[in-house]
Amino acid sequence: MPKTHRYEVSVAWTGNTGTGTSSYRAFERAHEIRAEGKPPIAGSADPAFRGDPARWNPEELLVASLSECHMLWFLHLCAAAGVVVTAYTDDPIGTMAETAGGGGRFEEVVLRPRVTLADPARAAETAALHERAHELCFIANSVNFPVRHEPADA
Repeated sequence: MPKTHRYEVSVAWTGNTGTGTSSYRAFERAHEIRAEGKPPIAGSADPAFRGDPARWNPEELLVASLSECHMLWFLHLCAAAGVVVTAYTDDPIGTMAETAGGGGRFEEVVLRPRVTLADPARAAETAALHERAHELCFIANSVNFPVRHEPADA
């Protein structure tokens, strides 16, 4: 029987400026994401949708989740294969398209990991490890749009 995992968070809107949602412009999109024992994440909408650019928006968090998941699997696989990673960065890009009715959907996310190895001679091995990390990533396996990765040497 497969293991199941539950993830519980709390999201609370904090953007009532005094009149609630009396009009589209009357409220802030500010909210907080919380989980027990962790600092809150200050959230908002994308600035294109009247959000606060100083706060994280759901679209950024989705792209970050995909990047984190890939990175954590990749590091695990490298450790298991004896490939020593000394640095890892990623500057992923997500592309979302709005639809005529006001909704939208992600078209793709491109991960761009840059990895530094203790032994650069093992760099050729990392392509297969990136592929396997992609196959194992829980988040990438849960979305309905392509997630690509374009690894580069740091």
